[in-house]
Amino acid sequence: MTQPTDILIIRHGQTAWNTQKRLQGHSDIPLNENGRLQAVTLAEILRDEPLDAIFSSDLQRAYQTAYEIAKIHNLPVHQDRSFRERCYGICEGMKDGEIREAYPESYKAWYAADPDHFFPDGERKTESPRQFHHRAVNAIREAATRYPGKKIAIVTHFGVIETAYRTAQNIPLGTHCRMPVLNTSINRFRWTGGTLELLQWGEASHLEEGRKPPVDYYRHY
Repeated sequence: MTQPTDILIIRHGQTAWNTQKRLQGHSDIPLNENGRLQAVTLAEILRDEPLDAIFSSDLQRAYQTAYEIAKIHNLPVHQDRSFRERCYGICEGMKDGEIREAYPESYKAWYAADPDHFFPDGERKTESPRQFHHRAVNAIREAATRYPGKKIAIVTHFGVIETAYRTAQNIPLGTHCRMPVLNTSINRFRWTGGTLELLQWGEASHLEEGRKPPVDYYRHY
């Protein structure tokens, strides 16, 4: 029988677009000052966590977060574009109200959770929720099956974490799935024989700690 893989799926630290509530998607936005502090604090919290591998999206906000964890564990970061956020095309960089005004039909479909809706293409080709869901699940599966009986960390984006939650809780596409996914929150899953199980959701006590920089924080930046 295949041994289970324990997976920590972690959202990247805060960015300027997070604070401005702009849709990020594939736009490569770096961590802001608070996000860098969150990443360092997260890494300290995970210092004694036994990790066998660390994966991240190739977008810099995820990689910068994963790098802090990897540095403490003396592990490489395996960057994989399959762990990127969903691509929102021309709507990336826009706020909720701006999307509603400029693309009202897309806005309605978005909030109706239409699984086959595509935003208008922009610099990059968009994905439907269904396409994105399959991409994210396949990425998690591939990472997990490479490390049976081990524990891995995946630093990624809101949408990928929502997909993991939806999969583990058997929430079908086309229905709303609302739960908090804070920046650098830790979500624990287990992959066993093709099934994803949720073990613990939304560990975020370190965000309170993050209000006070670690002693060596300013050595990093």
